Amino acid sequence: MSELYQWDRAIQPPAFTPDYKTSVLRSPKAALLSLQNSFSEITGPVFNHNEIGALDNDLIRNYAHTGEPIGERIIVHGRVLDENGRPVPRTLIEFWQANAGGRYRHKKDTYLAPIDPNFGGCGRCLSDDNGYYFFRTIKPGPYPWRNYVNSWRPAHIHFSIFGSGFSQRLITQMYFEGDPLIKLCPIVKTIPDPDAVERLIAPLDLNASVPLDTLAYKFDIVLRGSRSTLFENRLEGN
Repeated sequence: MSELYQWDRAIQPPAFTPDYKTSVLRSPKAALLSLQNSFSEITGPVFNHNEIGALDNDLIRNYAHTGEPIGERIIVHGRVLDENGRPVPRTLIEFWQANAGGRYRHKKDTYLAPIDPNFGGCGRCLSDDNGYYFFRTIKPGPYPWRNYVNSWRPAHIHFSIFGSGFSQRLITQMYFEGDPLIKLCPIVKTIPDPDAVERLIAPLDLNASVPLDTLAYKFDIVLRGSRSTLFENRLEGN
């Protein structure tokens, strides 16, 4: 029998946080409804390595046309774990981000930073039998956003983690150690627990870096329990 952990409601931000202006419209105004999942939602899909392309976890090369993208080359790596520190194997992990200038390759992104013709900004991988994953990318840049007059998002990478079914999807963001914009970000400031914020910040990992080539950052993803990574689409609890 595994050890059970009480869910700590103190780590989760409230749905309605006026300083994060978008939450005013997005926060629910009525009680939430619990919907019955279908059999297909609970039991599938099952992901395997045959569905992952050779360059899916290499954002430096998977969209390159005329050369490599511009920016600081980095490796992001870590493990997918349960609340007891046990590895969660064969987990599909998707990631997407802005380029080094802070701009997404998206038609609705009108930030004045240029599009990098050799950077698509998205990829995916599967955790191995030990729950380990890694990918190469370009360190994203910060960017302004229309929250208030001078709001900036710190550099970050979005993560989507799939379980054994479509209904088991968790979404979070990873930040970078030492970024002064983290403590100023209205989204980050909605999180009441400082320890929960720290679990979203990836420390520099020189042991996994490639000398004269690529720095590395370590980001472990804990799926549930009191030590869980904070997932933005599961604010009702893990």
